[in-house]
Amino acid sequence: MAVFKVSFLGLVVVMALFSASTLSLAHPAGFNFGWGSGWGSEPSRGHSGYAPAGGSFGLFPQFYQFSCPQANDIVISVLQQAIAREPRSGGPNWDLPLGRRDSRTASLSGSNSNIPAPNSTLSTLLTFFNRQGLDEVDLVALSGGHTIGVARCVTFKQRLYNQRGNNQPDETLERSYYFGLKSVCPSSGGDNNISPLDFASPAKFDNAYFKLILFGKGLLTSDQVLLTGNGNGNGNAGKTMELVKTYADDESLFFQQFAKSMVKMGNIRPLTGSKGEVRNNCRRLN
Repeated sequence: MAVFKVSFLGLVVVMALFSASTLSLAHPAGFNFGWGSGWGSEPSRGHSGYAPAGGSFGLFPQFYQFSCPQANDIVISVLQQAIAREPRSGGPNWDLPLGRRDSRTASLSGSNSNIPAPNSTLSTLLTFFNRQGLDEVDLVALSGGHTIGVARCVTFKQRLYNQRGNNQPDETLERSYYFGLKSVCPSSGGDNNISPLDFASPAKFDNAYFKLILFGKGLLTSDQVLLTGNGNGNGNAGKTMELVKTYADDESLFFQQFAKSMVKMGNIRPLTGSKGEVRNNCRRLN
């Protein structure tokens, strides 16, 4: 039976971790489609929160095999064109549960109220993720999506000039990295200047993001606190710190958990069946 398999090259974590003021240039360019059994044949176990055999919330990889076989050819054609326009490299593979529909409503304020700001503390990040049924493992793994993409100066300016309200920079910033960021992001103006979230390999999905954090070179506060915590003895800091170290040391383990957490995040209250609609234009209601 046909099963969609995808490899991620910078996409959905932006929705989970960026505010509306953060710019991402991550694209779904690099999806690979294969045919086989994979996760879709048997219920998965462990941390994924995904049980494909019975379908999760009506989602399962074989959805279009039954409902619209032609969709496979259409999706492959579109993705091949996207890959040709801007190829990316690297990243994990996973079976993509299909069948979700588009919402008939949209709310910018509602979306922002569910997305933690880029200067969030660790406890704030965990609170936001916990509300969606995600935990610290998901938080750290999905944050690894920042291995691709950029952020606007306005999202990290506070770290450079007034992190704790005392007109001083964030002391966790590595010194040379700090001066480099200042040249991109002045204290006045330049809000739309951009900097890569992972300057070591900005167009490759790998574990360099975590390695940079270990050296004090995470761009956003919400990146660096995964290692440093809130600075107030937060009990979860040790868990996220160890995960950062683990993923920096073991790229394959990061890839495995990222794929599981992506599926888990994709199963947050999806619209299926007759709910919502299938938009003719993804940017507009029918």
